Amino acid sequence: MKDIETRQDIDFLMRDFYSKALDDNLIGFIFTEIAEINMEHHLPIIVDFWEMILFQTVNFQEKYGRSPMFTHVELNKKTPLKLAHFTRWLKLFNESVDKNFVGETAEIAKSRAVSIGNSMLLRFANRSL
Repeated sequence: MKDIETRQDIDFLMRDFYSKALDDNLIGFIFTEIAEINMEHHLPIIVDFWEMILFQTVNFQEKYGRSPMFTHVELNKKTPLKLAHFTRWLKLFNESVDKNFVGETAEIAKSRAVSIGNSMLLRFANRSL
């Protein structure tokens, strides 16, 4: 296995992760029923986000005119995002990383996912992972 090295690697990772997350019995409904995401529209955005996080090659806020947190704040208003949701999201994310990649950037992705989850949990539920 190789490390996450390119935008194409991030795209592959996100496709693998979302193939599990959308069908998950605990969090799938958040994506499909609450957020009603269109994967063809959402995927380039989430890849931009992770490319910013891992490679600093995209200025997300400049490109989209808002923080990625804004979308999740609005989503939390529709359905409360709970510790169990973030725990499952992180588990599925880490499984996708570990299944497909190994190396420093892969470890950074998992570490950043914990930080992102904690940031949202603290904001929404005053808790952390």
